[in-house]
Amino acid sequence: MAYDGDAGLRDRLRLGESWSRRWSSTWRVGADEVCWPVRDMAHVPMMTSRPMRGFTWQAGQGHRPGLEMMASTRWKHGFESLKEVRLLVALDFLGASEVLSQPFRLDFEHVGGRSWHIPDFLAVVGGGMWLLDVRPMELIEDADALKFAASREVAAACGWRYSVVAGWRPHVWSVLDDLSSRRRPARDLLGMRDQLLSAIGGQGGRVMTFSELAGATSVPSVGRANIVRLLWHRELGVDLGSPLRDSSLIWAA
Repeated sequence: MAYDGDAGLRDRLRLGESWSRRWSSTWRVGADEVCWPVRDMAHVPMMTSRPMRGFTWQAGQGHRPGLEMMASTRWKHGFESLKEVRLLVALDFLGASEVLSQPFRLDFEHVGGRSWHIPDFLAVVGGGMWLLDVRPMELIEDADALKFAASREVAAACGWRYSVVAGWRPHVWSVLDDLSSRRRPARDLLGMRDQLLSAIGGQGGRVMTFSELAGATSVPSVGRANIVRLLWHRELGVDLGSPLRDSSLIWAA
């Protein structure tokens, strides 16, 4: 669920003819921090830069940072909370080819002075750039909304998408969590992929329940695991808005 409450705060930002020269972004490139005006961000070596902050954990800490392995990028990516882990799993499902955590520090101007913000992720999805922040809806304060509004302006100036992930629609995260258990590459010694796609009839074929499709294979218990794998890779389709169970309807994607 995306938060868009910052849309009405644009008039609180100091925008004008030269705002893209006055606002700046700081990136960690190699061992140094390099600053670019927003208008020159197209020249930033984005995917060879490093996160602006580290990801460490200690007893008693209020949030849970760490590293999450993504099958689509084959790298571990830093996160600062379990809410951010959920977004990384979703980006993995979307097939993000690159993800940079804590990509840059944005220094911007508003009617009350100057502020700064470090967005949570910058991802390459389908050939386009997507700037993302993660904040539960109930924790978004006025200062956060102003930072999100500034990030939205920068993303628009760069031709990127921008979203604030404020929550998840019912069942979506639990289904993605189930599917992600089979996202790692695996050998198909029994030819389950061909059996499943043949049983369901390919694109434009019939719709079957999860249990019916598994039962149409030579080894149903193995077929179940491979249905989940093909759902993750979108060779099969399922409704993400309902729990994944035997009665879930499956079709060829």
